[in-house]
Amino acid sequence: MVQNIDIEAVRAGKLKHLAGADLEDADLSGVDLAGINLTGANLVGANLSSTRLENTCLDGASLVGAQLIGADLRASFCGANLMQTDLTGSDLRGSNLRGANLMGAKPNGANFASASLSGANMTEVNFQGVDLRWADLRGANLRGANLQGADLSTANLQGAMLAEANLEEADLRGANLAGATLAKANLLCADLDNANFNGADLSGACLIGTSLINSMQET
Repeated sequence: MVQNIDIEAVRAGKLKHLAGADLEDADLSGVDLAGINLTGANLVGANLSSTRLENTCLDGASLVGAQLIGADLRASFCGANLMQTDLTGSDLRGSNLRGANLMGAKPNGANFASASLSGANMTEVNFQGVDLRWADLRGANLRGANLQGADLSTANLQGAMLAEANLEEADLRGANLAGATLAKANLLCADLDNANFNGADLSGACLIGTSLINSMQET
C-alpha cells in the first residue's frame, strides 16, 4: 500500500498513477479522476460524490462505506469491494463490476444499463426501480435482492441466483434467465414477455399476473 499521498495533488490532477494508494477517508468529491490508475487502492470511507471516474481502473480496490453519490462511475471495478457504498444517482452505464462485492450498497436511482455484473455479489441489495437494461448478470448472486419495478429488459441473468428475490412488477422482457435459480422469488405482475426461462428453478415462486402462470394454466 502506497502511503503519504498528497491529497491536494490528487485533487489538482497532478497524480495519475495511484495503484495501491492509501486514500482512506479522503475527500475527493467533485474531482476529475478520469483515466487514473487506482488498481488495488484503499478508498474505504472516501468521499467521491460527484467525482468523475470515467475510464478509471479501480480493479481490486476497496471502497467499503465510500460515498459515490451522483458520481460518474463508468469505470472498471473488477473484483472491487463496494460493500456499504452509497451509489445514489450514480452513472454506472457500461461499467465493469465483474466479481465485485456490492453487499449493503445503496444504488437508489443509479443507472447500471449495459453494466457487466457477472459473478457479482449483490445479496439483499435494494435495486428497486433501478435501470439494469442489457446488464450482464450471468452467475450473479441476487439472493433476497429487492428488484421491484426494476428494468431488467434484455438483461442476461443466465445462471443467476435470484432465490427469494423480489421481482414484483419488474420489466424482464427479453431477459435471459436460462438456468437461473428463482426458488421462492416474487414475480407478481412482472413483465416476462419473450423472457427465456429454460432450465430455470421456479419452485415456490409467485407467478401471479405473469404470462408464465397463464401458459401453465393453459397446458
